Amino acid sequence: MSILVVGSVAFDSVETPFGKAEEVLGGSATYFSTSASFFTGVNLVAVVGEDFPDEHIAGLKGKGIDLAGLKKVPGKTFRWKGYYGYDLNQAHTLETHLNVFSSFNPEVPAAYREAPFVFLANIDPELQMKVLDQVKKPKLVACDTMNFWIEGKPDALKELLRRVDLFVINEGEARELSKEASLVKAAKVIMGYGPRVLIIKRGEYGALMFTASSMFAAPAYPLEEIFDPTGAGDTFAGGLMGYLANTENITEENIRRAIIYGSVMASFNVEAFSLQRLHTLKPAEIKDRYYEFRRLTQFEDI
Repeated sequence: MSILVVGSVAFDSVETPFGKAEEVLGGSATYFSTSASFFTGVNLVAVVGEDFPDEHIAGLKGKGIDLAGLKKVPGKTFRWKGYYGYDLNQAHTLETHLNVFSSFNPEVPAAYREAPFVFLANIDPELQMKVLDQVKKPKLVACDTMNFWIEGKPDALKELLRRVDLFVINEGEARELSKEASLVKAAKVIMGYGPRVLIIKRGEYGALMFTASSMFAAPAYPLEEIFDPTGAGDTFAGGLMGYLANTENITEENIRRAIIYGSVMASFNVEAFSLQRLHTLKPAEIKDRYYEFRRLTQFEDI
């Protein structure tokens, strides 16, 4: 089954303790789509400027991503510049230039409106709701957000969460949204806003999943080298949603497996800058690392 994703396509300039990259392809929808494309078809809705090169469009199409919803308009593409210290869980923003993204008004093409799986990447919650007004009874709606919207549009975000099945958020954002220090308490507060499944991303510490009756903890894959964590959360979400769409199974047990596939995809993403590692990734490598995850967490009772 196909996935509809709405979010940003951007250029990033990033520096980490291990190197830097200038004006490389980024954006929440880009990372999500590339990751999900390893599992299923993806329909992308986003906006770019007239400076967006054809080679990037060809690269996305080469992954089987449908770009009928990608608009190229006069102006410059969204740009972000930032750096990471040795705490790779914390990005430090130096510059943000929204450019054409500042007037983004997502219009879902008619061919996308019956997509059974919908992912609302990190954009204004009012725009996320506008997308939901255009789709027809999806099987699963998931979304992401960030502290900017938690601080600036909390009421709109809470209204959105009443219409969402699965909510993906990082631990700092979970604490800020819930006003709770404990992630367990935070999860109870956030799920009270509407989503039936909450996934809290914890960077190098893995991820937590909460439902009304259960909790699941997944580790992150231990890596010797991490070059660039930019887009890791969106790559995680792409692997998660891609697996769910591929299997057409949204039971709790399968969502747990999907979290591991999301973690697998994120672990590859951080091995190089931008989407470089995802462009060389092979399906066999994904499967091998998934089984490595299983061995990492498997143990026997005494």
